[in-house]
Amino acid sequence: MNGVSRFGDAETHRRRVLRYRAGAYREEEDVIATEFALTLHVNGEEFATLVCTPTYVEDLVYGFLASEGVIRSVDEIESVQVSLWTGTARVQTRSGVALHPAIYNKRYIGSCCGKGRQSFYFQSDALTARPVADAVSLSADDVFRAMDLLDASSGLFEETGGVHVAALVRDGQLVLARADIGRHNALDKIYGHCLRAGESLSGTAIAFSGRISSEVLLKVAKIGVGAVIARGAPTLLAIDLAEELNITAIGFVRGRSFNVYSHPWRMSDVAVEEATERA
Repeated sequence: MNGVSRFGDAETHRRRVLRYRAGAYREEEDVIATEFALTLHVNGEEFATLVCTPTYVEDLVYGFLASEGVIRSVDEIESVQVSLWTGTARVQTRSGVALHPAIYNKRYIGSCCGKGRQSFYFQSDALTARPVADAVSLSADDVFRAMDLLDASSGLFEETGGVHVAALVRDGQLVLARADIGRHNALDKIYGHCLRAGESLSGTAIAFSGRISSEVLLKVAKIGVGAVIARGAPTLLAIDLAEELNITAIGFVRGRSFNVYSHPWRMSDVAVEEATERA
């Protein structure tokens, strides 16, 4: 990574603010999340500008390109040069194929999984989002443990209140966590790390700090994880996509309660409870 930006490479900065509390104003110092624009060039062509937190930038680049279907594996990339000073990431692929970014901005209408119902994707989503085969098994305790691990990894959110956090968990343990001002960026950083490190995704779930939008659900599918556990609720489109893409969507985790919106067969204690009721 070459140079530093005008923000440095820090994920936070301190600023004086006027804070109102207990009926009075007072000037205090606050911690602010850094917002950074990174322009991505692929094979000499400008491809996209990502507004992000300037940490784990190479992981972000790899994850974004994989989720957009530009690459299938890290072996397809010859070089990545990131300059925070100029706000650019320059990627050279081994194939050297010219890109046409316009196709990634078009909506694609396709019939998904033979159900005869139309689902709306970006064209790149239709190419890269596939049903997830992983049979990860979760209990209610696993869900609460995943959110505890997410909370323990949310230091940047606690400081700033201005970022999203995603955590990859397996068997009650944290594999890794990433934070970013962009919810999709946090997921791409996890994806990029797993690609570069050769991390197995078998038996993993993703815990997420926000709601499950269709965009978040599609990112989870592209990464290849069978379950997503979120603090917020899913959208209707996200639930429909979760059903089609074989992902267990768990949301609205509050205290000792949560909702399972799709594919409850991955919940091990659901099967036990149903067997008990039949007996």
